[in-house]
Amino acid sequence: MKIICIGRNYSEHAKELKNEVPTEPVYFMKPDSALLLRNRPFYIPDFSNEIHHEVELVVKIGRLGKNIQEKFAHRYYDEIGLGVDFTARDIQRECKAKGLPWEKAKGFDSSAVLSNEFIPKSELGDVNDIAFSMKKNGEVVQDGNSSDMLFNIDKIIAYVSQFMTLKMGDLIYTGTPSGVGPVAIGDRLEGFIGDKQMFDFQIK
Repeated sequence: MKIICIGRNYSEHAKELKNEVPTEPVYFMKPDSALLLRNRPFYIPDFSNEIHHEVELVVKIGRLGKNIQEKFAHRYYDEIGLGVDFTARDIQRECKAKGLPWEKAKGFDSSAVLSNEFIPKSELGDVNDIAFSMKKNGEVVQDGNSSDMLFNIDKIIAYVSQFMTLKMGDLIYTGTPSGVGPVAIGDRLEGFIGDKQMFDFQIK
């Protein structure tokens, strides 16, 4: 399975990192070893001094597809979960400054938190109006809605499928709203779609 991550998909997040707002989806990959499941703790790696949280809606692909037209993209997923794209921000800055790829800032072990549960689209209603949020130590630090995406889920699926075949079980992390920030040992992160808790884990 593939983990496909969409970057800069919320304009306010792009601005807070001083990135240009893209005119087409920007994506990068994480390996399957990046998955962190079942509310296991996240251990801060020793190679970074600045790990940031980025909460994201996660789409699970449900059928094989290539060159999918946007109008048919809704047929390729049935459920949505929640995740965290952990980012070694200090390493990412160094790589960007040198014009180098920054996979090592994004694709390290346990950098892709995934909720235990996915919610069927039928229960979510309009997928272009999904509220989600994350608390750090009981305080809301990120609060977003899929209506604020620059490129909605169907556009993302159509775009990415031009370049690579999507397979059953592939995961698409759809981008993060503003409010990203550092985590520290002892922090507790809780993620929600609407009022439904999707994950709850500790930073160690």
